[in-house]
Amino acid sequence: MNSLAHPLDSIWQINKIFMKQYTILLLLCLCAAHSAAVPYSLRDCMEYAIAHSAKMDIQRANNDDARIARREAILRAFTPTIQGGTYASLNFGRGIDPETNNYISTTSFNNGYSVSGAITLFNGFAAVNNLKITKTAIKMGIAEEQQLRDQICLAVMEAYCNVLYFTQMTEALQVQVTTATSNLQLAQRQEQLGQKSHADVIQLEADLAEREYQYITMTNQLNDARMTLQDLMLWEEDYELLIDLQSTEKLTASHAIGLTAADGIVSNSEALHHPSVELAAYRMANAQLDLSTARWRLAPSLSLSGGWSTGYYTYPRTQDYVAMPFASQFINNSGEYVQLSLSIPIYDGLSRQSNIVRKKNAYRRAEAEYRQTLREVEAEMARAVQDRDGAMAALKQADRRAKAQQEAYAINSKKFEQGLISPLELKTSSDNHLNAQAEHLNAQLKYFIKSCVVRYYNGEKYIEQVK
Repeated sequence: MNSLAHPLDSIWQINKIFMKQYTILLLLCLCAAHSAAVPYSLRDCMEYAIAHSAKMDIQRANNDDARIARREAILRAFTPTIQGGTYASLNFGRGIDPETNNYISTTSFNNGYSVSGAITLFNGFAAVNNLKITKTAIKMGIAEEQQLRDQICLAVMEAYCNVLYFTQMTEALQVQVTTATSNLQLAQRQEQLGQKSHADVIQLEADLAEREYQYITMTNQLNDARMTLQDLMLWEEDYELLIDLQSTEKLTASHAIGLTAADGIVSNSEALHHPSVELAAYRMANAQLDLSTARWRLAPSLSLSGGWSTGYYTYPRTQDYVAMPFASQFINNSGEYVQLSLSIPIYDGLSRQSNIVRKKNAYRRAEAEYRQTLREVEAEMARAVQDRDGAMAALKQADRRAKAQQEAYAINSKKFEQGLISPLELKTSSDNHLNAQAEHLNAQLKYFIKSCVVRYYNGEKYIEQVK
């Protein structure tokens, strides 16, 4: 007699199948996430930050509003306002007979239709000035969008360079940890052979512990820098942001060509095309147009209007009354009118004069802000060239120092293996080599950013410099 299988055994088999399928699905998801984690270049990070920036979305909405205002200004200046209407009323009391214009006390029904239009012929060039203001507003929106895009790109560039710096320093410290581990193992074997003292071994253990501590600290700083970059980019992906080191090394190498021949001094004429200066110029132009409009409001305004209307009436409770057909009344009761209006301002509590004074003060402020902005941009341009030249000189010196320290460290490493120097001397040489590497990398990235700023003031956008 065959025994029946226990129900728990069947459940266990089902669970095993389910767990196997779940594991396969999880591995597929991990593989897909891993394949999606493509290294990002600096340009990729800039484009991602611009595409996902909430500030850019707000600015684009403002630009759309400016275009709508431009369209409204054009239609308001060159097209009339047209209105149409109809009404129906039932009068139960005393009223006027539309046919005789006499008062009657009979219930009446009235139905009317009208179409009217009006256009302003002259209002002190307010419509023309409004057209110019809306056109300038569109240009201001474009300049503000470009300025915001440049600010995002510069912030991403600085954060990207920080990630690059900590990444390469982490790799350098990892090499230092590996080297310190090898030196410790060599010293321990030499101690067993009587070639090294126990104090030397302890010194090398302390050196290894210090290198491991520096590696952990640098790794934490790398994670923090990567989080800062992701915050600037508004990173929304499920995988971790990876940096394309090869493209960045080529990028910094291309800027390093300027070590032999730096770019020329930025021309002051380039300051006029800076987004900040353009915005200040647009504000000054709009303030001048507002002042002109306020002055012309003292002049008379002229408008033209016209219209057409018709109606239908009947007395529904009058038995012996026969109303004319609707079509006949619609034609016979129609009327048209044309009206030319001239409005002359005489006295309104000096509000127009006060408005002129306010607009004049606004224009003076806008003009002073334009001069101040232009002066600040010119000073920033001169400072950028000075910073770039200083960073170039520092990079030259850091490059020579890094090469010298690298050679010295290689020589001291061979001397240590031969027992010619102490662990303390090797540690000193290793520290000097590591510091020289850090300073050289820092100088290289600083020169890269400073040279990009100078090229930006020369009219080349940040995102165009990292093709």
